[in-house]
Amino acid sequence: MSDTVLIVDDDPVQRRLLDEAVRRLGYAPVLADGGAMALETLEEGGAAGLRAVVLDLVMPGMDGIEVMQRLRKKGIDAPVIVQTAKGGVETAVAAMRAGAFDFVVKPVSPQRLGTAIRNALKVGELEGAERHKRGRMSRGFSFREIITRSPAMERTLRLARKAAASDIPILIEGESGVGKELIARAIKGESARRSKPFVTVNCGAIPDNLVESILFGHERGAFTGATEKHAGKFVEADTGTLFLDEIGELPADVQVKLLRAVQEGEVDPVGGRNTVKVDIRLISATNRDLLARVREGHFREDLYYRLNVFPITVPPLRDRKEDIPLLVQHFIARFSSSAPSGVISGISAHALDMLSAYDWPGNIRQLENAVFRAVVLCEGDVLTAAEFPQIRAQVEGIDESELAEGESKTPRPHVQTAASAERSEPPARQPLHPGLIRLIGEDGHLRSLASVEQEMIRRAIEHYGGRMSEVARRLGIGRSTLYRKLKEMGLEQAGDPSEENEP
Repeated sequence: MSDTVLIVDDDPVQRRLLDEAVRRLGYAPVLADGGAMALETLEEGGAAGLRAVVLDLVMPGMDGIEVMQRLRKKGIDAPVIVQTAKGGVETAVAAMRAGAFDFVVKPVSPQRLGTAIRNALKVGELEGAERHKRGRMSRGFSFREIITRSPAMERTLRLARKAAASDIPILIEGESGVGKELIARAIKGESARRSKPFVTVNCGAIPDNLVESILFGHERGAFTGATEKHAGKFVEADTGTLFLDEIGELPADVQVKLLRAVQEGEVDPVGGRNTVKVDIRLISATNRDLLARVREGHFREDLYYRLNVFPITVPPLRDRKEDIPLLVQHFIARFSSSAPSGVISGISAHALDMLSAYDWPGNIRQLENAVFRAVVLCEGDVLTAAEFPQIRAQVEGIDESELAEGESKTPRPHVQTAASAERSEPPARQPLHPGLIRLIGEDGHLRSLASVEQEMIRRAIEHYGGRMSEVARRLGIGRSTLYRKLKEMGLEQAGDPSEENEP
């Protein structure tokens, strides 16, 4: 089946043009004359295999921004390419803030539209593979793998390490995307149950009528559709750790059964006659103010105090901005194999400053996704601000002249001096790792072999603590050659090439 592209535009002429362009690109178009029809089409399954959406921003009734918001609420995360007319700067910026993958200017050329769609599909395909790889990597996770130099985050990790030493219930609080599940996995990874199961449940993603069955299990025939017996997540996690994410979304009737499970260590399967004993370590998480939910009557007070025995708060990324360069480098290293060039050596100073200036409402998850997208779409070996169009639109804005051109791939900032400097001169680079040696000098040209060799020798001496025999061996040269090169470099070095008794 061809990849499906949903086209949403109230102008019949534009719909026909986009329909023909999408067909020629080898994709299967599905047409909608407005936001309401687009949502109805998706609900009826009329866009099976949906891979991308081409969405007009200015439409009667329901505009493009509202359509995007409703798509996200329905859990449809297909990349959205928005269309805007000349002069629609504010609308284009709003669309990028709402999470649009890319924007094009009417009338869009088939080449520009094809580039946008191909990029969207490329990112989507690699995201699936990355999620699978991330799931494998998360096994055996520990605190050592959490990247930070933030005092606020260090305090959180100290608390979490203390929690790992016991079996008491833990409540992890923090905004969406701050890494609550990583903290839970690290606690499990350094606890006495490290070799036992780790079972996760997103309570906010389960329909209310299925929560009880998924958590506590059910017997065959307990309700319509229950054709087989189901053990439930509590039983799956027996002897191990159960992580209940978004605990504040649990329905009131399920909260009662959860309280009993926590207090008594036993669960009642739906339709079952007997209780089932379980031995679990419970870690809960929420992005809500759970105490406020208690005061409003939406969450049981007795359950709250049962879960909140050891509270841990994870700070948002905007309160730990010193971690942004470290996280960016980590994500580049992890995703660089997905780059068209095969390797990304770093990020420009301008781009890193831009990322550091942004508030990241989606926290680390949003930063991770932004870097992943940038790496996948980067044609060179250094990420620049151009690879972060969504962030750039919000930090620096979109230039009206670009919308007039209509064919530019990514937004450029209102402040042209910084952007033009980055395009006309080689970007200053933020190295991927302090152990890397730059091949490109500050003038934008390749460095000489002599300068690279000198830096390599200096790094080797530092790395091996001045043990010259080891330095020479690792560099693949003789000791006498090494001392001669040091002399040519004008570096004084204690010792003599004839000495063989280095410590």
